[in-house]
Amino acid sequence: MRPDTAFSDQLEAWLRREEPKTLGALGEAFGEKSFAVTILFLMFVPALPLPTGGITHVFEAITVLLAAQMVLGRRTIWLPQRWQRRELGALTTGKTVPFMIRRIRWFEKFSRPRGAGLFRQRWFLRLLGVVFIGFAAGAAAAPPFSGLDTLPALGAVAVALSIVLEDLVVLGIGLAIGVGGIALIFTIGAALLHFVRNLF
Repeated sequence: MRPDTAFSDQLEAWLRREEPKTLGALGEAFGEKSFAVTILFLMFVPALPLPTGGITHVFEAITVLLAAQMVLGRRTIWLPQRWQRRELGALTTGKTVPFMIRRIRWFEKFSRPRGAGLFRQRWFLRLLGVVFIGFAAGAAAAPPFSGLDTLPALGAVAVALSIVLEDLVVLGIGLAIGVGGIALIFTIGAALLHFVRNLF
């Protein structure tokens, strides 16, 4: 990534290139930020308050795999060749990514490097890998069609964006949203379990 160019502009430039839009190409395009950018893409879809028919579980599973590699300290993404070559699809590149770019630009207006040195520490990135695993697992644990997966996924998106922007304030927002979302999932889940037990 070029430090003198806004991330949203780099993302838009990548989208306009005449090359296959795959997860592998995405990782190659953003170098040292490839983990954060790829997870940002993967978790953005579950973060949308839209019915997705269970496809988000695939994205969450890939996120867990990438986050585990962060925890292990890998500097480059490893994915099965089949996943690396998989096209993101016209819906993703034509509608979802432009929508995501507009939201990122909103964040960029208020964001600035805060605590940037932390985001360059391997131990800190490993810790954020654990956070990604927790948020992805929390989103996957949400009851089907409840919409509760949105908050942990949105938390993961904000944490990924904080790595790209190197901003501790954005990180704090992401942690608050994600942890709050997981707490809500388990609170509602416990209430539903209590209700079902009382029926029998």
